[in-house]
Amino acid sequence: MSQLLAPRLLASLAFALPLAGCLTPPPRDAHTDLKLAAPVGAATAAEPAATSPEWPQATWWKAYADPTLDALIEKALATSPDIGAAEARFQSASSAIAAARAAAGPNLTGAGDASRQRLSDNGLFPPQLLGFNWYNQFDLGVQGSYTFDWWGLHRAQVRSAVDSARAARVERDAAGQTIATAVATEYFGYQSDQARLGLALQSLAATRQALEVAKARVQAHFADPADDDHANLDVLSARDHMGDVITSEHMHLVALAALLGCAPAELPEMPARDLPAVTTQLPESASIDLIARRPDIVASRWRVEASSQDLEAARAGFMPNVSLNGLLGLSSRDLSKLLEIGSGDPSITGAIHLPLFDAGALRAGYSRSHAALQLAIADYRSTVLSAARDVNTQLELRDTAVKQLELRREQLAAARELQSKADQRLRRGVSDVRPQLAATVQWLSAQEALIETNYQQLSADLALIRALGGGYVMDSTS
Repeated sequence: MSQLLAPRLLASLAFALPLAGCLTPPPRDAHTDLKLAAPVGAATAAEPAATSPEWPQATWWKAYADPTLDALIEKALATSPDIGAAEARFQSASSAIAAARAAAGPNLTGAGDASRQRLSDNGLFPPQLLGFNWYNQFDLGVQGSYTFDWWGLHRAQVRSAVDSARAARVERDAAGQTIATAVATEYFGYQSDQARLGLALQSLAATRQALEVAKARVQAHFADPADDDHANLDVLSARDHMGDVITSEHMHLVALAALLGCAPAELPEMPARDLPAVTTQLPESASIDLIARRPDIVASRWRVEASSQDLEAARAGFMPNVSLNGLLGLSSRDLSKLLEIGSGDPSITGAIHLPLFDAGALRAGYSRSHAALQLAIADYRSTVLSAARDVNTQLELRDTAVKQLELRREQLAAARELQSKADQRLRRGVSDVRPQLAATVQWLSAQEALIETNYQQLSADLALIRALGGGYVMDSTS
């Protein structure tokens, strides 16, 4: 039977193919042109690196040698709902691959039926002629079907699902890098505020001492009463500033707690540490390698690939659909004879489905897929430009912080010199304690400004690490 069917099937196909011209598939698009380099500027640094700059490593935070920071990031990565949601999207995309592959493969179904039916007295086969009114029917069989993927429809659908899963996996990795950078930024911000708070307390103590001196001088009629008011304003200003530092410290704790999924009171103890030095530099290959090291760019590229495959699948929909169906079955009115050879009821069927007229549905679907591809390409190009802007912005911010650090160091040196001279005059009895207290407040303020600028530089460096991909490297074997 199959030997007779094959020539007939091929003949039918040869007859049907010309008719397919009624819905001619659109021509294939030209190869998608994606940017392979990002417009990234040259890096500037306070001090040149001893060796050539390298890309951030996957666990870049371990370079700070801070066990507390390591523990905070590990906990955040383990408990973050953003990472959990990204993982769920990846698992869903992975399941779509299995579904697409299953749809492209052969289908085999087993079935068994049993029925009892009464024949109508006035039907096509009168019971008087057959000799019975009721009869039983038992069927048992295995049915298989397979659709030939000659035009690549199922192949394109599978590839689209694979590329979408790759994009979801990259987005999951990107979520982890964003969390790690956020934890490090908030942690170092807290450490910075701890140091600033200590200086603010010393400054408040100095202004209060100056206020006591001013009050004593006014009471002794050695000074104008306005001096007391000026000194009191200095105390109030110092208290206000200390309140700002405390608020900033609490906000960093609240942000850290949110990242770790706990209450601020449940955060682990965080011993005071000096801010680490900034070491990240822009690698020479940044303009090209950024394309493969920024997770958002990599994910966007996979989205373009998936859309390209969707367009191929839409184009294949214009072509004839050729399928083969077979049945190995047994049928009998007597259950005891169902498994006998004579009850065999096999069949094989070939089918060709040819799109002749569909009121424009196929072309509308193709146009929709083509628009989705163009949108994915535009999104990719926009992502590349956004990534380059991100890197250049962080480089500029860090360069600005470097310049400000030089100024802050000069200010601190000048304030320290002023305090030293005031101490000497006080010891020699040339002046009273007021100039020495004023110089101390200026010196403390200069130290705090230096710490704050150090943190701004470190924040820009952390943002640069994130902008450079945070240690992500595209898996070429995926």
